[in-house]
Amino acid sequence: MARALSALQQYAVVTANYWAFTLTDGALRMLVVFHFHELGYSTLEIAFLFLFYEFFGIVTNLYGGWLGARFGLRLTLWSGTLMQVAALLMLIPVADSWPKWWSVAYVMVAQAISGIAKDLNKMSAKSAIKTVVAETPEDHSQGESQLFKWVAILTGSKNALKGVGFFLGGLLLTTIGFNAAVGAMAAGLFAAFLLTLVLPGDIGRMKDKPKFTALFSKSRGINVLSLARFFLFGARDVWFVVALPVFLQAALGWRFWEVGGFMGLWVIGYGIVQGAAPALRRSWGQSAPPGVSAVEFWSALLTAIPALIAIALWREVAQPGVAVVVGLAAFGVVFAMNSSIHSYMVLAYTDAESVSLNVGFYYMANAAGRLLGTVLSGALFLVGGLQACLWSSALLVALAAVVSTRLPSPPRQLSQAG
Repeated sequence: MARALSALQQYAVVTANYWAFTLTDGALRMLVVFHFHELGYSTLEIAFLFLFYEFFGIVTNLYGGWLGARFGLRLTLWSGTLMQVAALLMLIPVADSWPKWWSVAYVMVAQAISGIAKDLNKMSAKSAIKTVVAETPEDHSQGESQLFKWVAILTGSKNALKGVGFFLGGLLLTTIGFNAAVGAMAAGLFAAFLLTLVLPGDIGRMKDKPKFTALFSKSRGINVLSLARFFLFGARDVWFVVALPVFLQAALGWRFWEVGGFMGLWVIGYGIVQGAAPALRRSWGQSAPPGVSAVEFWSALLTAIPALIAIALWREVAQPGVAVVVGLAAFGVVFAMNSSIHSYMVLAYTDAESVSLNVGFYYMANAAGRLLGTVLSGALFLVGGLQACLWSSALLVALAAVVSTRLPSPPRQLSQAG
């Protein structure tokens, strides 16, 4: 029965599982931040709770792409889902009475497992898109436009659901508490895992087994784009991961469910813009798939936004809440366009045969940027508050913009231009 599934049906199963995973991932982040902040942990201590989550994401993306190419995407998908279930189950016994050092160490281990799980799932879902689009390669231009559309839908819907997860985490913490919440999420995700048992074992598997040295990309386009991605996601997480929720709760007096709801709405809106990126570009008269100039333009535009928010807070030109909410909305729209175009470009630089290797390497850089941003978010907030985090964000986006100027044209776009 599993072998009878079309590539489109396989992709649908993978995506549905990824959506379910994303809900738990977003909810867990809010649960951990608020639960431990409520217990009196500093922002730097909370950032350290996510240290292993991001670090092992780097390792996973590097090795996960190789595993997917060698053994198939079904293995990486199953492994990621079941590891997330295990991480959630680990957190059920966490108690307020535990010594701080033990709580931090224990949760860091659980978050390490969750970080591995998240990136195995993401790599599997993103790589599956290329295997579907590769079935109809006869019209390169149409195929690339379809690829951009499918990438945008997947990344947009994922982030919209992650936003729902943020709200869900704040709501669950308020209503049933930390321990019951993680238990309920583990049960729901295991049910989603059962749906993936119909997948064939060879989805995404390379015909020639890749050597271990194939882990590192030999493509200039992938390498440069990966470095730009590193700075781009560091710029987001340096103020979004720890500093922003703590600022809203501690400085502005927002309640947990209000912070979770607001951040959830932001990520949902961010996801909607990502999903609508191809339609938005068409409405602006840009019917061709995005290229290097699009990456350069959107990263340069994003550089100004965190700097303007920091200036607004410094000069007190508006109420802090207004400056942050309006600025965050603008940041979300422009960042979503950046991320959507990046996600398309990495697939435009690769081929279906080696997609999981290149996607894995690319998202390794993504995870490294998140790690940098997470640690800086906690540390800079202690030193200089939200303004310090925002200035750091502007600097990191500027670096992403500079790196993007070194991108080559994707192979198909180059051949069409010639």
